[in-house]
Amino acid sequence: MKEKLAATDFTAEAGGGAVSATVNGKLAIVNLKIAEQIRNDPTTDYDLLETLIKAAISAAQAQAADAAAKAMKELTGGMDIAEG
Repeated sequence: MKEKLAATDFTAEAGGGAVSATVNGKLAIVNLKIAEQIRNDPTTDYDLLETLIKAAISAAQAQAADAAAKAMKELTGGMDIAEG
């Protein structure tokens, strides 16, 4: 199960697709895309862009964490087993 989850990619967008981030099942960033219109716009607000990048990464990591929790719940037959 760990290997399958680690090999799965999770992608999320922020800013209506302005930024896209992909993480793997280990929550490592494997891809980050910034829309061409953002890259080519000389008036780009870089503070906003940084916020969008963080939001996209966080959302993709949340998807991966949710998938891991779901897989663990299925594996344990629905029993809640706390890690730690």
